[in-house]
Amino acid sequence: MKVLLINGSPHATGNTFEALNHMVATFREEGVEAEIIHIGMRAVQGCIGCFSCAQTGTCAFGDPLYMLLEAKAKECDALVVGSPVYYAGPNGSLCAILDRLFFAAGRHLQYKPAASVAVCRRSGATATFDRLNKYFTINNMPVVSSHYWNNAHGRTPGEVLQDEEGLQSLRQLARNMVWLMRKIAADNTPRPAAEERVMTNFIR
Repeated sequence: MKVLLINGSPHATGNTFEALNHMVATFREEGVEAEIIHIGMRAVQGCIGCFSCAQTGTCAFGDPLYMLLEAKAKECDALVVGSPVYYAGPNGSLCAILDRLFFAAGRHLQYKPAASVAVCRRSGATATFDRLNKYFTINNMPVVSSHYWNNAHGRTPGEVLQDEEGLQSLRQLARNMVWLMRKIAADNTPRPAAEERVMTNFIR
């Protein structure tokens, strides 16, 4: 089993990385493979609603970051998305790539356990947490919880490692995700049948 963790911070080794890396240590203790992918500092193309992915099965832009995440989405068994808090929300570059990934390749992530992690100096973590969870709840993905919200606090790099309560929540989150992954792997129940989608527009 393998967990894909997306570091949605422009800082490769900042507090968001430290929070996710703390989870990686717990995953490995549980015998589960885990990999962190950093979205980087370059500008990220957002979705333009061209719908070409409906015909081709992949995003029209095909940039290296998107192609990497699409490939990792196919092979992972669970997903964790981490973001710093910017103006009480996730990093815009992270949302730009997630919009494209879930719109064009969401089928590769359906029914895989998922969780989000928000890292902030002081406030805005729960709004960020809520925003990121919406990607999962529109895509038939079981959302994994902990004993508290998946928030950790820190400003300067490494400070998050002083948030003992936040780190404990992340360890519990990782263990809960492993438990659910194993339950799913051991269960032969087929996925729920999907109805044909009904689209009700407000302006017809």
